[in-house]
Amino acid sequence: MTEKPTLSTVAKAAGVSIPTVSQVLRGTGRISKHTRDKVLQAAKVLRYVPDSRAAAMRSGENREVGFVINQLKNPFNAEVIGGAVDLLEAEGYLVSIVDTRDDAGRQSRQLEAFIRHGRGGMLWVPAMDTPEDSFELLAAHGVPTVTFLRRISNRLDHVGIRNAEATAVATAYLADLGHRHIAYLGGTEMTIVRKERIAGYHRVRMERGLAPGIVWDSEDNKLAGLDAMLALRATHPEVTAIVCNGDMVALGASLALYRVGLKPGQDISIIGFDDIQDAEVATPPLTTMAVSPYKLGRKLASVLLDRILEPDMPITVSEVSAELIVRQTTGAPPSRT
Repeated sequence: MTEKPTLSTVAKAAGVSIPTVSQVLRGTGRISKHTRDKVLQAAKVLRYVPDSRAAAMRSGENREVGFVINQLKNPFNAEVIGGAVDLLEAEGYLVSIVDTRDDAGRQSRQLEAFIRHGRGGMLWVPAMDTPEDSFELLAAHGVPTVTFLRRISNRLDHVGIRNAEATAVATAYLADLGHRHIAYLGGTEMTIVRKERIAGYHRVRMERGLAPGIVWDSEDNKLAGLDAMLALRATHPEVTAIVCNGDMVALGASLALYRVGLKPGQDISIIGFDDIQDAEVATPPLTTMAVSPYKLGRKLASVLLDRILEPDMPITVSEVSAELIVRQTTGAPPSRT
């Protein structure tokens, strides 16, 4: 087995001392250009990679961040992660990602593993039924943490979305087009996020004197959205517009309409939520409440970096408003066209 390159082997190859190698690799010390070039060349030839854990123990700084997400397979989450990772890596941090699948027990094991192996910060979408012990664990170890989407503790920084405001805008837009029978489609558990979104839908429905509300469950993926739309259509043929819990279920609902010979935006209007990349390139392009998930991820990472740099600063809460992006899946109800 080839011996792992170390500071000692780099120093020997470059013909310098171990402290000199350390200073060159850290960019410190008064080292001549000639010596610095020799050390860097030796490190490159030997494929030396600094041990970040050892460096963290020496300096007290840990450049690894954990991202605890739910439903990693959801394209919205993938785009958020992309934005966060791009910013954090540009700042010299390594990001580890785990998927709780909304299981509090699984989440506890993952949090403990992150702390056991050392993380300099945490981005976290808390699972449903997260116990208080999880917050106490992070606090006890002083891990800088920012929660995302679900705010269930006022002791941690948070980045989220103005959910009720967004679905209120979507519902009002459909009402302005002339729709009176508007349903809410998507989600299965009454999470904080879904509860807020349904509340915005109901508020406008009651303010405008629209038909009684219909909240139809569906997992947030295209296949489930397709099946749920078919079932909703069969049970409530009077519905002419749908506000969806996310873009994936909205895209599935659009496919369902084609299955039965109907057209999104003409026979039934559909509004998604998130504005993932697939929303714009879908056939037809999806009207949605856009929150720019990539930019949201960068915002999330930025808040964590601020917390790492200023651990004693006041707790911050950042909530972004969604923007209605009108494309081709919405229009007046059939009776008014």
